[in-house]
Amino acid sequence: MSAAADRWVRCMELSFSYKVADIDAAVAWVRRQAGGVRIWLFTGEMGAGKTTLIKAICRQLGTTDDLSSPTYALVNEYSIPGQPTRIYHLDLYRLRDIEEALDIGMEDYLLGGDYCLIEWPQIIEPLLREGEYLTIHISPLSEYERKISIFKET
Repeated sequence: MSAAADRWVRCMELSFSYKVADIDAAVAWVRRQAGGVRIWLFTGEMGAGKTTLIKAICRQLGTTDDLSSPTYALVNEYSIPGQPTRIYHLDLYRLRDIEEALDIGMEDYLLGGDYCLIEWPQIIEPLLREGEYLTIHISPLSEYERKISIFKET
């Protein structure tokens, strides 16, 4: 069995469905599942609600900064008042290869101990350390309802 296949065998899936209007309950659930893990990988089709969920997470983590999608900037940095912890929202959709991820300092983000909320993370999978990240997949159930599936290594 390959290392990647072995990794999936040792994964547990948890899921939560929510109405978009109740996104705060979904965020609270995700935060409980994450425990102390601060690298969160967001997957799902275009328009599934990844950025919307990440903005709600940032608000619950306490940032009062203006929130926006980092699609063109690649990385948005947010502060949490009264805390040294930062939140990095990364959108890697436009990156072509892992070298581009390294060029923007991806290893520093991943190893810094801050929150890293990463959309389209597939390109950086070789940089991820086992057990140090959470994969959050968002699936639209309808225009107003979503399902979150969290994959955790066991």
